[in-house]
Amino acid sequence: MATKVPVASQVNDIGFRLILIPFFGIVIPLITGMVDHSALSNWHVKASYAYTIGLSFLIWEGNRYLLFTLRSYFNWFNHPIRKLAVLIIAVSFYTIPVSVLLLIGWYHIFKGGMVNWNVVTESSLIIMVCVVFIVHVYETFFLVKESENEMLKNAQLARAKVEAELEALKNQIDPHFIFNSLNTLSHLIEEKPQKARQFNDNLADVYRYILQNKRRELVLLREEIQFLNDYFSLLVIRFESAVQLNLSLPDNLIDQFLIPPISLQVLVENAIKHNEFSDSDPLMIDVHLQNDVLIVHNRVHKKMLRKPSSRIGLNNLDERYKLTTGKEVVVKATDEDFTVSLPVLKIA
Repeated sequence: MATKVPVASQVNDIGFRLILIPFFGIVIPLITGMVDHSALSNWHVKASYAYTIGLSFLIWEGNRYLLFTLRSYFNWFNHPIRKLAVLIIAVSFYTIPVSVLLLIGWYHIFKGGMVNWNVVTESSLIIMVCVVFIVHVYETFFLVKESENEMLKNAQLARAKVEAELEALKNQIDPHFIFNSLNTLSHLIEEKPQKARQFNDNLADVYRYILQNKRRELVLLREEIQFLNDYFSLLVIRFESAVQLNLSLPDNLIDQFLIPPISLQVLVENAIKHNEFSDSDPLMIDVHLQNDVLIVHNRVHKKMLRKPSSRIGLNNLDERYKLTTGKEVVVKATDEDFTVSLPVLKIA
């Protein structure tokens, strides 16, 4: 199990600190007039600013440590008031005493102990205001970062859920197909043993396609059409001229579209399952492309079933379509016609 990395440890603020720590260490003494250039030698001026930059460094790093430490105990979302109160108290109790003591120390080093309390008070207040501003910047960064992480986590969870659902739907194809195929093979062995071997060979080719493509989200329409032809050859072995397939697809277009694998086989299998047909009254399945939609149509000769259809195949196909393409399968059923519209994705 991966260890969760705290947001604070992901902050790369080195450049930010390298610029602003010296900036505050020089600007604040200039604003308050603490460093009197005319009264100090050039060396003392440089030493004074080195001291105030060091003061700025200690204030910054100390508050940074407090800020990062408190993040592991208090959360803006769960306890915002408590977080704000603790943050203000901690920052104040560190910043003000340290600032005052270090400023007094500066006066002892560079002014012989003659402390200007007005300057100390003014400088401490300015430092406190700057600290509050910087803390606000850090907290805003943390909130934005946590929001991004939460969005990414939710997106990953949503994708994992979709992938799991899609995998479950794909796995439903195998048992269903195997069950129907074995029933057909059993029938042929008893009724037409010579065709049973041919059926078995063709079944191996068909099932190879399923194994190779079941984990793919999309395949070329040409591949799916070839698979449909292979699958339909199994039906012709069993039903001969009682089933017919009419493909009206321009050859120059079928390489330009993608479709979820094993979609057409589900529809053909559904038509075989629910319709009566014979050599004199064959079941004609028509497949054609219209405005980036694959239309699969057959005339209805409703078969009397022992129990109502569960529509598992169609529901499975519709769910796979939604998860894979974000589009829905459209089914139009009347007493005379059954039409399914499959959106296909055009290759960019």
